[in-house]
Amino acid sequence: MKTELPSILGVGIKRIGYELKSYIRTPDAVFFNFFFPLMMLVIFTAAFSNLEIDVPGAGRVLTSADVYLPAMLAMGVLVSGTQNLGIDMAIEKHDGTLRRLSGSPISPVSYFIGKFGQVFVSATLQAVAIVLTARFVFGAYLPETMELWLTFAWVFYLGLLASSILGIAISALPRSAKSANAVILPPILILQFISGIYLSFTTLPEWLQNFASVFPVKWIGQGFRAVFYPDQFKSVELGGDWFLDQVAIAITIWVALGVVFTLLTFRWVKKS
Repeated sequence: MKTELPSILGVGIKRIGYELKSYIRTPDAVFFNFFFPLMMLVIFTAAFSNLEIDVPGAGRVLTSADVYLPAMLAMGVLVSGTQNLGIDMAIEKHDGTLRRLSGSPISPVSYFIGKFGQVFVSATLQAVAIVLTARFVFGAYLPETMELWLTFAWVFYLGLLASSILGIAISALPRSAKSANAVILPPILILQFISGIYLSFTTLPEWLQNFASVFPVKWIGQGFRAVFYPDQFKSVELGGDWFLDQVAIAITIWVALGVVFTLLTFRWVKKS
């Protein structure tokens, strides 16, 4: 006897394909979500091409590509998850798409498999493009040990999970489809500035660093810096270390908070 689970999973996998096609066919979403972090990496690396930081004991000099690579990866996680899903789902809630889906046989689980699948596939491809561009176009340093790449993997996917769930949660904030961009984009942009995306996190005032530490983007960026920066750089972090255990805890807490807020605000309303 066929169980319900394979059907839910099968529909969810098909939804991933549908969501990816819809994503690709929306030029503004592709530009501002997929290509934007890559474009900013190119702009910042070129603009500060003369930047060189000699790190004693590291055996190498940091260039602008090395400095901005972790930041742009963190930006990619934020825009692929929070910005992408937040705006997309807010529009679907108010333009009738979600209501039509809730009246169909599709399960909410299948719907979310499609959403998360689209984010994870596009964000992974985006991260690969950012890393390869930094390395082969600008000569950025890449980690040489499996341990560092494994750290990169769990920071990236745990951060992407937190970012995606938060995107679903904040999709409840806009009051209309037209206001989705206006409501969601400003806080995303502010978070980027105070979390060390456009500005070096360690050059920000200490009170602003402490405030940014409340949010997950700062921790995602710190995890990426631990992967791509020389270990000697940890001395300039708050507390003088990478604190990867705290990175994992902080991001996991945000996953839990996002789930709670989503459960309180999301409604899969069936048509009467």
